Amino acid sequence: MDAKAAAAEAFVREPAAGSTLNVLGITHIYKATGAETAGSFSLWESVVPPGAATPPHTHAREDDGFYVLSGELVIEFEGDSAPRRVAPGGFFFGARGRRHAVRNDADKPARVLVFCAPSCGLDQMFAEMDAATAAGMPEMAKVVAIAAKYGVTIDAPADPPG
Repeated sequence: MDAKAAAAEAFVREPAAGSTLNVLGITHIYKATGAETAGSFSLWESVVPPGAATPPHTHAREDDGFYVLSGELVIEFEGDSAPRRVAPGGFFFGARGRRHAVRNDADKPARVLVFCAPSCGLDQMFAEMDAATAAGMPEMAKVVAIAAKYGVTIDAPADPPG
């Protein structure tokens, strides 16, 4: 048995409990962090407001899965010919090494359960993005630099000159 996984302790997280982050306008409510699972996985609920999106990005270290609880998301991923709509009860698997992007084109928020395994620091990356967002939306170059520290490559347009 992996000694790292054996170090995790059982726990219960009550409804509406868990640390909350603002990640570039998307709310993350953590149900389990990598620190709590000894790196096995992290799990959070994302509340994606209308018009919000994650830029196209690729994970080098982990896979993530998206289970739509309510609302609808548009998913684009490398190797697929067209974007896909994922409605409540639908699931998307974002394999490491494959670029993907998520957006909410609807007129109401989407609630999504996001599972990441193993937990290689995405929850820490999102905490840094939350801190960077405290003073307003950070420049894309800053977001790209934060992501790179955690093995995530963001394919985003450059910030407008100004």
